[in-house]
Amino acid sequence: MTTTATDPRTAMMTLLSPQGKRDPYPLYEALRAYGPLIPLGPGQLLVTGHAECARALREPALLSTDAAVQDAMMPGWRDHSSWRWLTKNMLFSDNPDHDRYRRFFGVAFTPRRIADLRPVVTERITALVDRLAALGADGSPVDFMAEFAFRVPMAVMGELLGIPEEEQPGFRGAIGAITTALEPIQDLEQLAPGDAAMDELAVHFTELVAERRARPGTDLVSELVRLRDGSGDLSEEELVANFMLLLVAGTEAPMDLIGNALRLAVEHPEHAGRLREDPSLAPGFVEETLRFDPAAQALNRMAARDFDFFGVPVTAGTKVTLLIAAGNRDPRQYADPGVFDPARQGNHALTLSGGAHYCLGAGLARMQAEIALPTVLRRLPGLALAGEPTFRDQLVQRGFGQLPVKCG
Repeated sequence: MTTTATDPRTAMMTLLSPQGKRDPYPLYEALRAYGPLIPLGPGQLLVTGHAECARALREPALLSTDAAVQDAMMPGWRDHSSWRWLTKNMLFSDNPDHDRYRRFFGVAFTPRRIADLRPVVTERITALVDRLAALGADGSPVDFMAEFAFRVPMAVMGELLGIPEEEQPGFRGAIGAITTALEPIQDLEQLAPGDAAMDELAVHFTELVAERRARPGTDLVSELVRLRDGSGDLSEEELVANFMLLLVAGTEAPMDLIGNALRLAVEHPEHAGRLREDPSLAPGFVEETLRFDPAAQALNRMAARDFDFFGVPVTAGTKVTLLIAAGNRDPRQYADPGVFDPARQGNHALTLSGGAHYCLGAGLARMQAEIALPTVLRRLPGLALAGEPTFRDQLVQRGFGQLPVKCG
């Protein structure tokens, strides 16, 4: 895509168009010409630089989009169940609530616990690759996103949250609708799909919590219900809200990582060949995918007070938009940032956030992609695209709607 954007506002408007969402990278380069920090007038600042985004993610004066921030940024949000539930989870909260949520749910994502999940994840992925091969055995195109990239993390979260295998595919629509609530909107009615989906998940997890309380099992929900009831650290609503976050973030982010990694493997057969022969190269391939074409493209923050940020005065109430996907291609941080190089050293992608908000499930997401990609490439050496992929109409959580492949 080429752009005739001549100023930051035009570039940002184009970025939010369907064309811009499909290929935002030329627009990020157009914005980069204006510097790593771009004031868009009173009360709004764009951040395109790597160092600047990294600092902003750790800056205590910049608040996440919690309830108080939403009151300033999106008046009327309290009438919408999507954001009422979102502001009760750890992703959209600030201290002291954020630390309280994170301490409580941190027990689910310790390095030991993630390592213990590896055999289960490997087993699920192996079965799903065999299923993918069977679906495409007659040469028919198969949607890689629906039939594999979604099913891998959904199977893992199903294992953790006690969701039966036969029920798992039915969650895809609700999970996708909830992520649309995170997009920039002009009309609060655009939240309707996310509201309906959040209501659906709230009923599911409220009933699941009640069921596990009455008949505990060995799954994570049972464990955390016992912990909550024994400690009183969370309200019932906060418990349910964060279970919904685990399902949505724990499925959507790994799904898009696996989809983007597969597309890059197909586009770079030399790297795919090396990975097929040597699965130990998978961590480098996954890290470079997170840098080069991340699903999470942007994050919002709001200044809690006046402060100086790399020489730019920021006043309380300023909306700060972190274009982390632009930061991931900052030439001040990376040599040849527009080149996909899985052997790149010193890779510090911003995609999984940073500081107190660093993704709690980052290790689990990486592990799934690192197992899935070489397994697919080995099992299906002739895999190729079977048509032009489609993108969801999203930027904050950008990813393929469909990725048609032939399995060889």
